[in-house]
Amino acid sequence: MRTKQFKSESKKLMDMMIHSIYTHKEIFLREIISNASDALDKLYFRSLTDSSVGLSADDFVIRITVDKDARTLTVSDNGCGMTEDELDANLGTIAKSGSSAFKAENEKTENVDIIGQFGVGFYSAFMVSDDVTVITKAFGSDQAFCWHSTGADGYTVAPGEKDSFGTDVIMHLKDDTEDEKYSEFLDPYRISSLVKKYSDYIRHPIQMMFPTKKPIEGKENEYEDVLEDRTLNSRIPLWKKNKNEITEEEYNRFYQDKFFDYDAPARVIHVATEGQATYHALLFIPKHPAFDYYTKEYEKGLQLYSRGVLIMDKCADLLPDYFSFVKGLVDSEDLSLNISREMLQHDGQLKLIAKTLEKKIKSELEKMLKNDREAYEAFFKSFGAQLKFGIYNDYGMHQDTLKDLLLFPSSFEKKPVTLKEYRERMPEDQKNIYYGCGETVEKIEILPQCDAVRAKGYEILYLTENVDEFALKMMRAYDEKTFINICDESLDLSSEEDKKALESENEQAKGLFDAMKEILGDAVSSVRFTDKLNEHPVCLTSEGGVSLEMEKTLNAMPGAEQNKVKATLILEINHRHAIAEKLQSLAESNRDELEKYTKLLYGEACLIGGKSVADPLEHSRLVCELMTK
Repeated sequence: MRTKQFKSESKKLMDMMIHSIYTHKEIFLREIISNASDALDKLYFRSLTDSSVGLSADDFVIRITVDKDARTLTVSDNGCGMTEDELDANLGTIAKSGSSAFKAENEKTENVDIIGQFGVGFYSAFMVSDDVTVITKAFGSDQAFCWHSTGADGYTVAPGEKDSFGTDVIMHLKDDTEDEKYSEFLDPYRISSLVKKYSDYIRHPIQMMFPTKKPIEGKENEYEDVLEDRTLNSRIPLWKKNKNEITEEEYNRFYQDKFFDYDAPARVIHVATEGQATYHALLFIPKHPAFDYYTKEYEKGLQLYSRGVLIMDKCADLLPDYFSFVKGLVDSEDLSLNISREMLQHDGQLKLIAKTLEKKIKSELEKMLKNDREAYEAFFKSFGAQLKFGIYNDYGMHQDTLKDLLLFPSSFEKKPVTLKEYRERMPEDQKNIYYGCGETVEKIEILPQCDAVRAKGYEILYLTENVDEFALKMMRAYDEKTFINICDESLDLSSEEDKKALESENEQAKGLFDAMKEILGDAVSSVRFTDKLNEHPVCLTSEGGVSLEMEKTLNAMPGAEQNKVKATLILEINHRHAIAEKLQSLAESNRDELEKYTKLLYGEACLIGGKSVADPLEHSRLVCELMTK
């Protein structure tokens, strides 16, 4: 027997790996199974070119054995095994990988599919074990060897006994503590769930004797405890099958089982690419949001596999935020994995996959919008706000990706429309795209400004969600047509002749407006006549970058109490309405009555525009006083 010490840097690496690199201790089983799969792959690859091996693909197996009394968990394979020198090289130096060397030697040969690349995963066993023994016998050798270690102090290598070629990794689990229950890894059901989670698509069968109850022959309702040999993994990933071999029911069942949805997905995206980025992907667009989708607790991301082995449960880098509702997975053969399979290098390969997936998702949504409008409108009710946030975020840099996916309720047939549809219907004389904001479509439709816009034959978009106006302001325009809020002072529907006439009227009534502005104080920036209104007497118009609806949204946000946002408002009076003449008369004869009328009109304008009246009691008193005159 030879006793050896790990190199000092290896000791540090092992300590760091056990305590820092791996996020969850359960990962150790994935790593040990992946190494066993590599050993089987190496021998299988050899069998393709060496008939003396005498083995077919069906002969290879990984076996897991649980011994609760001895407190050991064993993972065995009938793969290539290791010689004494290979034991030293692969297990004596941390980060020395036999799989990596094997792949390098055969890099010009097709179908070399080796999972392990860095030779670190084996040592994850020490996260749960205080004693690890490896008994191995190389294929074609008569001598087996035993590698043994209790941790970072070192290891021994000695001749051993093994009936057949392959490798057994025997892990003696640590004692349970208050914080860690290592005994869970002696529970067959727990082992089965971990295999299902991380190694379900390893190409070789992973088998284990499972406790079950068998009816006793001749004795009714009596059973005996027996062990049943079970294969724990599915082996063939659905995403690696040809699309024409998979039924809709199979896609739906896979999605519902894997992502815990009671409903079938709205759309399935099945991708297989080769070239710059070689990967398989299976993506699902849900019909409805997850219960926590619009909360801080929600985590976006796709499951990431490497040759059928789960690397990350939620790889956020594969999805942009605006497509965060997408569920699914990516299986790539050539991602650059770092020291453990949980840590990805942020290289161009990952970004390339993400960019390709983004285009696929967008294309599928466009197809749904074009070919199944009802389904798309249902999807947009669930996730449209996320697409709008995608336009608003990052200073609008994603608007070209998302703008044609947006839907807004519209005055045209009272149906949701795209910006493209709105643009195509615009009359030749229409200069801008008009929209109104409010809590509901009904409340927007009663805005005084709507009448004037509709009278021109112009369509109005109804913006009812908080993010809507922020998104359009970030876009500024669509197809060179500027977005205009119908309640903004920039709304311009008059001829040059009408503008000059209105300007003259405003000049003549300057004394009236100064008096009304003094009465209202900071509530408005100015008072003036307008020709935007048909029968309505008054309205509120905003100027500057913040509209009345934006003011309400911003002030409803957490922390806004300390720094309130205020829209700059203008009180506009219909110059054709009888109230205009009444106000001018009061300005000349009765200042007290003018004050009452001014406050009353401002209150009415607030109510129509969706703004709270500052003093409801005073407003009610003024109304009653006017009614009783």
